[in-house]
Amino acid sequence: MMPRSTLSSLYVPTLLASLCGAAVGAAESDPLLLAQNATELPAMVVRGEAEHEGVRQDPFLPPVLATQIYGGKKATLIDLDALPKVQANNYRQALASTPGLLYSEESTPLVSLGVRGIGEPHRMQFLQVLKDGIPIHADQYGYPEAYYTPPLDVVDRLEFIRGGASLMYGPQPGGALNYVTYRPRRDRAISARTYHTFGTDDLYSTYTAVDGTSGPVGYLGYYNHRQAEGFRASNSDYRLDGGHFKVVYDATPETEWVLALDAYEEEHGEPGGLTMATGPGLANYNEDRNQTSREYDRFRLRRYIPSLAVTHHFNEQTEAVLKMWGGYYDRFSKRQRGGGFGQLPTGAAANSNSIERQEFYTFGTDARVRHDYLLGDQTHTLAAGVSYYRSDSPRTDKRGTSPGADDGVLLSASQRDVHAGAVFAENRFEIGKFSITPGLRLETVAQDIRVRIPTVSGETLSEKGLTEFKPLLAASATYVLPSHSELYASVAESYRPTVFTEAVVPGSGTVIAGDVEPSTSWTYEIGYRGQPSDWLTWDTSLFLVDLDNKYGGTVTTGGQTELRSVGRSLNFGWDLAVEVDLVGAVQAASGEAVEERAHRVALQGSLTLLDAEIHGGEQDGKTPQYAPDHLIRAGLIYRWKERAKVAFLGTLLSDHYATDDEDPTRKIPAYMTWDLTAEIQVYRDTVSVVGGINNLFDEDYYARIRGDGIDPAYGRNFYAGLQLSF
Repeated sequence: MMPRSTLSSLYVPTLLASLCGAAVGAAESDPLLLAQNATELPAMVVRGEAEHEGVRQDPFLPPVLATQIYGGKKATLIDLDALPKVQANNYRQALASTPGLLYSEESTPLVSLGVRGIGEPHRMQFLQVLKDGIPIHADQYGYPEAYYTPPLDVVDRLEFIRGGASLMYGPQPGGALNYVTYRPRRDRAISARTYHTFGTDDLYSTYTAVDGTSGPVGYLGYYNHRQAEGFRASNSDYRLDGGHFKVVYDATPETEWVLALDAYEEEHGEPGGLTMATGPGLANYNEDRNQTSREYDRFRLRRYIPSLAVTHHFNEQTEAVLKMWGGYYDRFSKRQRGGGFGQLPTGAAANSNSIERQEFYTFGTDARVRHDYLLGDQTHTLAAGVSYYRSDSPRTDKRGTSPGADDGVLLSASQRDVHAGAVFAENRFEIGKFSITPGLRLETVAQDIRVRIPTVSGETLSEKGLTEFKPLLAASATYVLPSHSELYASVAESYRPTVFTEAVVPGSGTVIAGDVEPSTSWTYEIGYRGQPSDWLTWDTSLFLVDLDNKYGGTVTTGGQTELRSVGRSLNFGWDLAVEVDLVGAVQAASGEAVEERAHRVALQGSLTLLDAEIHGGEQDGKTPQYAPDHLIRAGLIYRWKERAKVAFLGTLLSDHYATDDEDPTRKIPAYMTWDLTAEIQVYRDTVSVVGGINNLFDEDYYARIRGDGIDPAYGRNFYAGLQLSF
């Protein structure tokens, strides 16, 4: 059966020679003569990309794709086309079949994901996050927080590569999450689609896109808007506007240019955290989980990033890609003073606020090449590249004279500069059914930080420079088994560079921190995956993440503020993902041979079991933050061709802690929540309706605790919408 995915590698068998010979004529149709005249052809690999929505893809990334090597790594392809349209960037649904990723839900449009208990999920700071292979963190080294994520409407797939991603994309120990967006469709000069969705708490979301190709030029542009009042009593509203435009120019059959521009603006309220404690001035969760403890706290973001990518195919064996990007990122927040954990602001401090603004002027370039070569009678692959990154990042901290002030008296002004460069290479050696891929990455990160603090007696200046050189090693291997299955194993080194907030510890009097060694990590994994038929897929693995120098909190001695290492974290675990098409299984059991089934009922599930513990330091023997014993996702998805999709998806999470010290006030209780969603074509593929009930059984839970308290998760909510395509 032909694979459903345009992404899959298609191997041309040696029978092609026999088929060609059979067409010559009756004189050469004798089987013995045909066998004697047959010529064995080398295997050919065809690689492609989905160019429009609705194209189902295989669950695994191929061993080699473009200039990347995935063979032997725990690499998961998250296909959003397999689900009903995911609304409002609901990652609980988008990650329905993905083990290992913890979605830390919150009441803002921002996204927080954790990986295997490695660190706090806040803004995916322990992951390397990319869009079409380009980093989207505010600063991928000095401030690795992803305040921006692309709307899932434009995302063709997500590629999630665990630990071993450090060699391909960057140093972060959690691996890499790459958003791969749709390309312009090539079958027509113009097409358009628009989605409009309405829901609970005045939710309105719209996505409108146009794309097409005429001759050598393709284009795609979209506009995305989303707004809601939120479910909290007040100050939980948000509004975001995003746009994107890309031009794809096939200058020659061998060379492609892609010029793109991202523009994004967002503002939301921060209604504040709650507490389980009772008493005057406290926002108690059990009394009213929807109440607000912060009326004036706001967050704003602006991001404008152009990029250029050039791909050149020298021949069938050699491909090179050059990417350049840069632009402007502006993060602004204002927060009322005088509060605490679930505590309403009181006292004189409540008449003022803290105003923080961080700007990032960035430039990056990444050049890669892949070359397939013959050694003996096997084809091997070399992938190598270089990258350079530059960031100019000013920050100001001010004191406003009212709870909602947008400006105030300067407390400190920081200038942060980052220069980073890397050289990396991997080589995939094929030895029959066995392959092994050793790799090396040499990374250098230089940071210069200057802090000016006005005082009564004049301005004080503090300066600090950090230069880190880190060689990273990795190796992965696969062994191909019958029935389209394989064993895989990998070991990869990674590290977390010293970030701005570890080199400069913010506070009432911002000071330079002491010397901080970066966290280092080794990830070990061994697994078994396969897809013997289109109705059965599995991927299971055992892993160990060894993270040394894990930081949390600060300590001040002799006027010098330093980060506190909580020790070494050892995280053992088991990942499992399975999908069974029940209709296909029944047909296979009865001996029916059905090439294309009109109806599919997919039973899917994913499981992560985790045993994580801190060794050494003040928290010896305790469980790291956001490291639940189990994370289970399960679902039933009905599909009728592409005309209808209905999904019933659930998430079950055990209790865990939001900090590394097992503080009972920072404990997140176990919870289970279910979503019911649907997407139905009303008229061909032109008119569709979508709808759903999130948190169907109205589970009362929370998945995130921050310094200001408990952030309650959304209760039962509804949405419905219309999709038009032309």
